[in-house]
Amino acid sequence: MQTKEIAKQVIDKLPDESTMDDIIHALYIATKFEHGVAEIREGKGISYEEANKRLEKWEK
Repeated sequence: MQTKEIAKQVIDKLPDESTMDDIIHALYIATKFEHGVAEIREGKGISYEEANKRLEKWEK
């Protein structure tokens, strides 16, 4: 799907009362989500266990 179509779909799902900030935020989140999915497909993701190990460093 083309980028413009994705943007249209994201915007169309928002309430009519959405502000420009809401739209920009929704587009940002959709972009980051799609980027993450693409990285996982490319084998660049980490396992749940590895993520937990990395997060343990922040809990101390």
